[in-house]
Amino acid sequence: MPTGDIMTESPAATQALGRRLGSVLKAGSVIGLTGELGSGKTLLTRGICEGLGVPLRQVNSPTFVLVNEYRGRLPVFHLDVYRLDGAADAVDLGITDYFQRAEEGIMIVEWAEKLPGVLPDDRLDVTIERLSARKRRFSFTADGPRFNELFKELDTA
Repeated sequence: MPTGDIMTESPAATQALGRRLGSVLKAGSVIGLTGELGSGKTLLTRGICEGLGVPLRQVNSPTFVLVNEYRGRLPVFHLDVYRLDGAADAVDLGITDYFQRAEEGIMIVEWAEKLPGVLPDDRLDVTIERLSARKRRFSFTADGPRFNELFKELDTA
């Protein structure tokens, strides 16, 4: 299980990290984002989408609609499950149906910790820690074969 940490010093650097990540993602990738309110989950998502060729004006947090879909070089399914009480809510609302559709694109799940046992095993988990007003630590944990080479690709992107 590859792991690694990357630090950013500004919102622009966080978005650039997302852009690099988006540029190397392949269809079927699931990314689970965890971090407190205001830690940078949506900003990282904006960067990922930018790296996938999604116009930035389209990307915003789907907190009130739960799912936004974007079109870039691959379809992006952006979920924000902040308002859900847990995995049972996700199943009841049909969010798990998106996992099948994610095979054709990229799925990004904000507040992934609310869906234990629901997210696919083969995913990239990103925990974001706010170190100061501008500085963040991104801790990456790759579960499953899809992400075994990701860190090498990030270094060259």
